[in-house]
Amino acid sequence: MDTRTTAWPVNIGQAAQLSGISPKMLRHYEGLGLLGEVRRTDSNYRQYAESDVHTLRFIRRARDMGFTLDEIRDLVNLWHNRRRSSDTVKRIAQKHIGDLAERIAALEAMRRTLEDLVVRCPGNDRPDCPILDDLGGGADKDLYKNHTEPATLLHRSRPQ
Repeated sequence: MDTRTTAWPVNIGQAAQLSGISPKMLRHYEGLGLLGEVRRTDSNYRQYAESDVHTLRFIRRARDMGFTLDEIRDLVNLWHNRRRSSDTVKRIAQKHIGDLAERIAALEAMRRTLEDLVVRCPGNDRPDCPILDDLGGGADKDLYKNHTEPATLLHRSRPQ
């Protein structure tokens, strides 16, 4: 479906297809107030304008870059505000870069830990397995003394 040949307004299925966002998530974003007031037909069906689909594409791109819903809300508001300061947008992006760096460090720590465990695992027909021992909480804690605790950094609220 191409926005240039689309007859506007469109229904939720068409808006979902044009934006790359599922109808369920579209309703969710609307419920969170990320979209402005969406028009309705007399039968109460949603009708999306081209500008709504453009906003949905913006949301999808921001989500794909890992911004939280709160950050996306701020960015959408700034995007629609022609009197905005690019300084505000830059600060949000810089903070997000820092958050991404922390998450990358956490992922790297997980990879190093798992690599250490794989090296220690004999991988034979015996039942002893340091990987399972670690997952079960009985691993040698000295193995991790140079590693950060990654789990809390990765479980940050992410948009769907």
